[in-house]
Amino acid sequence: MGAGKYIFSRIGNTIRCYASYALSLTGLVHVRHMPLFLSVEPANICQLKCPECPIGIRNRDHEAKRNGTPPLLSRELWRHILAEAKPWVWTIQFYFQGEPLLHPGLAEMIADARREGIYTIVSTNAQAMTPGLATQLMQSGLNRIIVSMDGITQESYSAYRIGGKLSQCLSALAWLREAKQQTGAHCIIELQCLKLRSNEHEWKLLRGRYKALGADRLSLKSAQLYDYEDGHPLMPSQDKDRRYEQDKTGKWHRKPLPHSACKRAWQGVVITTDGDVLPCCYDKEHAHAYGKIGKESLQHLFHNQKADAFRHKAITHRHAICQNCWQ
Repeated sequence: MGAGKYIFSRIGNTIRCYASYALSLTGLVHVRHMPLFLSVEPANICQLKCPECPIGIRNRDHEAKRNGTPPLLSRELWRHILAEAKPWVWTIQFYFQGEPLLHPGLAEMIADARREGIYTIVSTNAQAMTPGLATQLMQSGLNRIIVSMDGITQESYSAYRIGGKLSQCLSALAWLREAKQQTGAHCIIELQCLKLRSNEHEWKLLRGRYKALGADRLSLKSAQLYDYEDGHPLMPSQDKDRRYEQDKTGKWHRKPLPHSACKRAWQGVVITTDGDVLPCCYDKEHAHAYGKIGKESLQHLFHNQKADAFRHKAITHRHAICQNCWQ
């Protein structure tokens, strides 16, 4: 792995990033570093119809139009992204909105990044996992894989993962564990469960069983909901498990964030299958795209006027997309 080749440029970039962010807290937004991490979208398609996911909503409503967005990241664009990013980034997350396992070249892209000493993460619904693919992912050098499984019965699981099979998730975990053992890989297998009313009665059992299911780690994650102002059937019953709180009028609002200023627009970007460079994962409709990589360099896009204008407002969460953020 080529970690040592870029170690000093990445360390210097990190120092510049945090210095720039500190200056921004005083009102001086002057970014001259590069991203520390990327979220790269391998696929803009998914098999499921999850009710709080833009792609799931599109699948549910049977919309055929994709507005010209390619379903898969091209090999050419991926090579361009990696060439520009490798001197600076520590981590690449291979996911955004679609299902990454639907890209036939995913394991190869991960291996490319690992050869440059970049930490790699994949998040998946695991419906496309096979024993062979599990082996390929472990052989690629993948550092961490997140398997989303929102329930331990088909009824609770399918309340959110509409169209998915719990049995396939369970098989995927077993295949990943077996492949990890056979290849001697050091990949972290993480089981992730959204905190939903449909599965809250299963959290205790899941805490006791996740290792037996094949996972190394369990994360219970609060759920982002869209139409929450009047309540939501998926919202957990306990206040501590929700991102939202009710006011005296009966309306629901996002709870105040535990921090006052956003760091994500300083630390990284999202790159979609069509090359759009986005400030963060909450820009699901590409409303704040800085431009397209390939047509312009990542360095120019990260420092252009659109990027600076976004950061000026993001520092105090004044964008509409910030209103549902929990980062």
